[in-house]
Amino acid sequence: MAAAATLCLVQPISAQQHSDAFAVHYTGTLKKINESGEIRIGYRENSPPFAFLDAQRKPLGYSLDLCEIVVEEIAAELGKDIRVIRRPVTPENRFDLVTSGEIDLECGSTTNNLERRKSMAFSPTMFVTGTKLLVRRGSGILNFRDLAGKTVALTRGTVHETAIPKLAQRQNIPIKFVFGSDHGESFQLLATGKAEAFANDDVQLYGIVAEKKAAADFRVVGDFLTYADYALMFRKDDPDFAEVVERAFHRLAGSREIVAIYERWFQKPLPSGVRLNLPMSPHLEELFRVQGLPSD
Repeated sequence: MAAAATLCLVQPISAQQHSDAFAVHYTGTLKKINESGEIRIGYRENSPPFAFLDAQRKPLGYSLDLCEIVVEEIAAELGKDIRVIRRPVTPENRFDLVTSGEIDLECGSTTNNLERRKSMAFSPTMFVTGTKLLVRRGSGILNFRDLAGKTVALTRGTVHETAIPKLAQRQNIPIKFVFGSDHGESFQLLATGKAEAFANDDVQLYGIVAEKKAAADFRVVGDFLTYADYALMFRKDDPDFAEVVERAFHRLAGSREIVAIYERWFQKPLPSGVRLNLPMSPHLEELFRVQGLPSD
């Protein structure tokens, strides 16, 4: 993982220079970035369309586009150019890397929930989704109860790792679970016949199917098993940094740039050429209005 980090491109971000007469004494993450001249961004490699690698193994996605705006806001706040260092993270190590300071801002597909807010901080909501099932066409699996006696793939380090087994236990459905280290590995468990379903948030299942051009063989089925709000993640108890992140989201919403970024990843063709064709839900649009999105 460390070797991968050294290969990430470092890109300068322009910022307006503040007058020395108005120098601010920063704390926490802003102080760290101001003194080092760099921000460390964590990204996922297998979470399309939020954060993934293209054919040239360049990280890109909806979350990284949003992070770019946050970085611009940080640079403007500090009044200096800052370098961006990107480092891949996994569902399992992302929390430790943020807490330890190896990563300043995690830009992936992380769920903001009550348990995680005890130890981490989050941006305003950037997406709303929920868990469904990816199955092979012709499998006969249409809902959660159809999984009785079958094997289901889950990704370690995600909310599904614990939530779906608990749901099976509550509903008294005998299911065997196997685990992948990331969503790509979990999909392979399904594709190679080691699992008969892959439980994950529906938008990521659609993204995986689109990127792999696998719609002829796999489909997303069932009712929502859980619900989730996605957000960018950073260190807890850092109010100055949190304020800058929130300001960036209000700017994104107020300028309607958030709509353009959303449409780029959810309605226009992905690098694979496939469209997800997922219009913004009324729930998400309302959340963006709270952040400042003007009414049409």
